[in-house]
Amino acid sequence: MLSMNRTISLLAFLLTSAAPLAAIAGTTVAASSIPDGTYTVKVEKVVDAKHLAVALDNGNETTLGAGRATVDFSKVQQNDQLKVSLINGSVMVYADLTAH
Repeated sequence: MLSMNRTISLLAFLLTSAAPLAAIAGTTVAASSIPDGTYTVKVEKVVDAKHLAVALDNGNETTLGAGRATVDFSKVQQNDQLKVSLINGSVMVYADLTAH
């Protein structure tokens, strides 16, 4: 019986220890819920020439779309650091901060 109590205690400890790790992981948010402004983001995936999956500085993740026909992500690479200006969740202009 003592062994069973230790097992339960160990399991409880592991579960409570893992909870903060889950909180650290980013939350996926709708791009339209991000207030208009300029943000620094890390590219997680280039979906296509008009869409990027990114991580924001606060840990949240989202997919950003091009807000203009002139915005083209075809030269952007995974793990690039970008400065993006958003209006209604769409990228109006961006600058690649990564030295290639």
